Amino acid sequence: MSTLLEVRNLSVKFPTRSGMFEAVRDISFSLGKERLGIVGESGSGKSITGRSILRLIRPPGILKADRIDLQGTDLLTLSEKQMRDIRGHKISMIMQDPKFSLNPVMRIGEQICEAYRLHNKASKSQARQKTLDMLDAVMIRDPLRVFKAYPHEMSGGMAQRVMIAMMLIPDPQILIADEPTSALDVTVQKEVLEIMDKLVRERGMGLIFISHDLNVVSAFCDRVLIMYAGRIVETCPADKLHEAKHPYTQGLLNSLPQLEKPVDRLEVLQRDEAWRSAPSIDSIVNTQAKQ
Repeated sequence: MSTLLEVRNLSVKFPTRSGMFEAVRDISFSLGKERLGIVGESGSGKSITGRSILRLIRPPGILKADRIDLQGTDLLTLSEKQMRDIRGHKISMIMQDPKFSLNPVMRIGEQICEAYRLHNKASKSQARQKTLDMLDAVMIRDPLRVFKAYPHEMSGGMAQRVMIAMMLIPDPQILIADEPTSALDVTVQKEVLEIMDKLVRERGMGLIFISHDLNVVSAFCDRVLIMYAGRIVETCPADKLHEAKHPYTQGLLNSLPQLEKPVDRLEVLQRDEAWRSAPSIDSIVNTQAKQ
């Protein structure tokens, strides 16, 4: 599997009144033409990791890494102007709440056309047709009506489909989806995941799927990174997520309600300060065996 993206020793810090807060701490991972899930609790550093890849950490935030390599190009060495060519064109990102990412005073069609023409030399008529085709590709039944609509006229599921269309219309190599289904009901969530899966497979893209829903990630992704306190504590195949060995991952799984195994009270995650230093799985297993 060819590597699309390689991140080495990424750290992100923010100064606060009580000192320097380490949001992401020396994490490394790679992405091929696959669906890579990143899971963890709120505040574990998932979204910051996604934004860091696109260098969207603004001062006073401090981003450091040995490399953020996009097929031989170190993104850390590029100017801001060069990064604007990367964002959207090479790497696109779907933010958590689509309605806050869409311009409320621009029609949806105008916004998608703008995203397309920014990276492609196309006429207005070509961009319009490409936009209608893309809206159809994300299973919007009446693309022309949505093209002429404003964001406030869209439901949550429709707005999410519009964002997927906008992020994929420049034909990026990598898509970062930051909790794209967290505000959707189960039925719409399934439809959106199917759309993303179909488009990623057809285009041969790499997908980074950020979520706190372990069940969705285990069913949808190929590989999973589990983050705690800004570190990656475990990596495993998605279909083996429920066999994870790290106590933090096990705690997350045990705190999930299960219809087939109802209990009076869900387990509460018992934290260990040692997890912050991200010990290896082998050392944890050996320690537990001795106990």
